[in-house]
Amino acid sequence: MYILKAEHSFDSAHFLANYKGKCSNIHGHRWRVEIEVQSESLINGGQLDGMVIDFGDLKKDVREIVDYYDHALIIQENTMRKETLQCLSQDGFRILEVKFRPTAENFSFFFFNYMKEKGYNVKRATVYETPTNSSTYEECEVK
Repeated sequence: MYILKAEHSFDSAHFLANYKGKCSNIHGHRWRVEIEVQSESLINGGQLDGMVIDFGDLKKDVREIVDYYDHALIIQENTMRKETLQCLSQDGFRILEVKFRPTAENFSFFFFNYMKEKGYNVKRATVYETPTNSSTYEECEVK
């Protein structure tokens, strides 16, 4: 099995609504996202001879989705008062609402599925919230 990995990182702030602890406050991370794709064989012939895919394409697609979240306040939908959101937006802050609680676990699932929908044979997605703490999502094989 051939496994290729591309990674990219982004800086953002978030908070965990309904959480009892310091992560309930707005705080920031340098998130690192690793996407691994797999193949049992290599391409035979043509420009991509001897490759699984073009690394350039994989890096571009990882960078594209990861950069979208860079330098934003990422919040779960309906966890901040509309008036607060409106004031922050009027003051020029970039706020991204997501349908899930913005945890490393949910981000690893999200990035896995995003890349899978782009047509990649994704093996796993790992999201580092800190340099030493990460979450990995991979699908189990159905037997």
